[in-house]
Amino acid sequence: MWGVNALEWLILARHGESTGNVAHRAAEAAGAEESGVAERDADIPLSAAGRAQAARLGERLAALPAGERPDIAFVSPYLRARDTLRIALDEAGWPLDVRVDERLRDRDQGAFEGLTPLGVRRRYPEEAARLRRLGKFYYRAPGGECWADLILRLRSFYRDLSLDLPDARVLVVAHDAIIVTSRYVVEGLTEADVLDIERTPVENASISRWHRADGRLRPVCYNDCAHLDGLGQPVT
Repeated sequence: MWGVNALEWLILARHGESTGNVAHRAAEAAGAEESGVAERDADIPLSAAGRAQAARLGERLAALPAGERPDIAFVSPYLRARDTLRIALDEAGWPLDVRVDERLRDRDQGAFEGLTPLGVRRRYPEEAARLRRLGKFYYRAPGGECWADLILRLRSFYRDLSLDLPDARVLVVAHDAIIVTSRYVVEGLTEADVLDIERTPVENASISRWHRADGRLRPVCYNDCAHLDGLGQPVT
């Protein structure tokens, strides 16, 4: 079987709400050009709401039937993802093998890091025009990455999984862009498909699952937030 289809189950979860998510929403609502986040992207922590979401994610994982539970976990090196996984596994009560993989890190925004969309338009008007013309699938901010770059990372990541862990049940905790572009890789989508999917944000601590059937991973659920009912999940 090719690549990711060697896995039995693939479970992807987005990290819980971060202080960066909160700051960006507040900055955009206020019409600011910068988010005001002091930490580098890799060091942004979870908010209090994000920690609660991570615990609910753990409850959701613990409720999976034994044959659907992951036997290994991979996580982005970014703090918000690592803390989400740690809290979730503590809640689930699982002694799961956890591996950090830098290919699961969030998309590098380059010169745009910390800027709101308004900040990008005002400070980099020529780049904003290029973004509108090229679209986010292929556009790279100065010093940053486009979605195609993430896809190259993910093809490498999933290829390694298929070689090292055939028939495994894998949990991945990472970022919204990683989850969206994973759909592109796993389901064989087009640029238009994935851009249409991305119109609906991947929610914090949501879960998406694929199961192998007839030699291919088939979607079971995507961006599922039922376990977060009552927490006031924000759109990010």
